[in-house]
Amino acid sequence: MLKQRVITALVLLPIALAGFFWLNGGAFALFIGAVVTLGGWEWARLAGFSAQPLRIAYGLLVAALLYGLYLVPALAPLVLVLGVLWWGAATVLVLGYPDTARYWTGSLAKLLIGLLILLPAWQGLVLFKQWPLANWLILAVMVLVWAADIGAYFSGKAFGKRKLAPAVSPGKSWEGLVGGLLASLAITAGVGLYRGWIGAELLLALAGAALVVLISVVGDLTESMFKRQSGIKDSSNLLPGHGGVLDRIDSLTAAIPLFAALLWAAGWGAP
Repeated sequence: MLKQRVITALVLLPIALAGFFWLNGGAFALFIGAVVTLGGWEWARLAGFSAQPLRIAYGLLVAALLYGLYLVPALAPLVLVLGVLWWGAATVLVLGYPDTARYWTGSLAKLLIGLLILLPAWQGLVLFKQWPLANWLILAVMVLVWAADIGAYFSGKAFGKRKLAPAVSPGKSWEGLVGGLLASLAITAGVGLYRGWIGAELLLALAGAALVVLISVVGDLTESMFKRQSGIKDSSNLLPGHGGVLDRIDSLTAAIPLFAALLWAAGWGAP
């Protein structure tokens, strides 16, 4: 398994880095769209559709909607708002699971939720590419999520005792959450001081980073919740040793739209 993970990472890392940071405009939107479309194909399985024709049809629906959003950029604010609202609702669903499962176990509800997860994440990344410091914004949200994951792993392993969401993901602890949050905030503070942020500006950056990290955890737990309900270990086996696309981007699907919405609210991008 370790050998598979390493080989897959070595093959995919250059492709991912080139796609995220070298491509621009329509090529970037297409690259991210391909990843999100694969995520849609996987999500159909989590929604209870095991037949390949139905899974492919849902993936094609996701691709068609992405193309529509690309053609009508004026819809971007609405897509981000819907994404943020969904992740607020997902927080309630995760914390209340399994009692809250009755609200989303229908096939139609799960298919709609898939769109609320995938489309805003794509939209946020496309917006980043249009804003000042585009690649740095993409790197920033990734670093926040990765730092939180790494910090949570080590602090949870060392101090984890109280379960964060035992019905959803028994391995996660409150101590891990705090450790991951502190790691991300330390990086944010370091960047802020380097860039000369002081007072309210630095406090707002730290508050925003904290929100992004916390919602990224909800993204991870949300996919775990749907996999647990469906009795599925991995979203697919597309990435040997790593599971599926959704298994790798679940935290980012939640973090990206909130990060984009916060930047937009702060006046970073023009509506």
